[in-house]
Amino acid sequence: MRIRGCCRFSACSSLVIVFFDAARVWCPFRPLLCFMKIYPKFTNEELAALSLGGELPHHVGIIMDGNGRYATRRGLPRKLGHRAGMERLRGLIRFSSDIGIEVLSLYAFSTENWKRPKEEIGALFDLFLEYFISELDDLDKNNVCIRIMGDMSAFPEKMGQETDEAMYKTRNNTGLKLNIALNYGSRAEVVRACNTLIERGKPVDEADLMNALYTAGLPDLDLIIRTAGEQRLSNFMLLQAAYAELVFTDVTFPELTDEKYADCIREYQRRTRRFGAVTE
Repeated sequence: MRIRGCCRFSACSSLVIVFFDAARVWCPFRPLLCFMKIYPKFTNEELAALSLGGELPHHVGIIMDGNGRYATRRGLPRKLGHRAGMERLRGLIRFSSDIGIEVLSLYAFSTENWKRPKEEIGALFDLFLEYFISELDDLDKNNVCIRIMGDMSAFPEKMGQETDEAMYKTRNNTGLKLNIALNYGSRAEVVRACNTLIERGKPVDEADLMNALYTAGLPDLDLIIRTAGEQRLSNFMLLQAAYAELVFTDVTFPELTDEKYADCIREYQRRTRRFGAVTE
């Protein structure tokens, strides 16, 4: 059954992306563009049609891969692929909140991404800043609680200020918990946690370690989705993913429509989670 999603925009997606990028330069109404929603809010009837009646994952992690390839295949600069990914991200967060996902963790920039060309890294920084500045009020109004995972000290000062403001402003919100991984690597997270625990000078158990991670107080991952065909975790939340179901899809992140996202959740619902026990 074909449901709905951003696929109906595919014929003009390149024009939309170019328009957004060009508008940043010349449009006198540039601030308004940041609030344009390509993905309208689902109605209750549309949500019911998605047939997600089984148990939903409490915590979903997404390795957002393939933005650059999305642009390259269309003859566009890689930075426009990242912009397309940001537009898709808006819809994905809204959809996750609408269907009742409790925690959404997004792999936005890894500790390994510093190996990319400086121009591309600079474009990513600009997008990150634009996202936090343009979306914060909307996320706050929708009761989203933002957490940042990763070492922000390596980013420009303005970036740190905006992320701090986002976390502070949404700290008491009780809706979707949105974890954004920036300059994040799971091994570095474990080292950070261990150093924190060493300073206490007491014996450490598994619970202590988990509570020293960026995700302290949140449930472990139930489902990890990776886009663009790669089938590995790439140093993403390795401890939290101990019992996560893994779903890999060939579509790039900008092409992860609501319908395809729902397909990944349905695949999760078809699986039997034993956690080491016997169910027969």
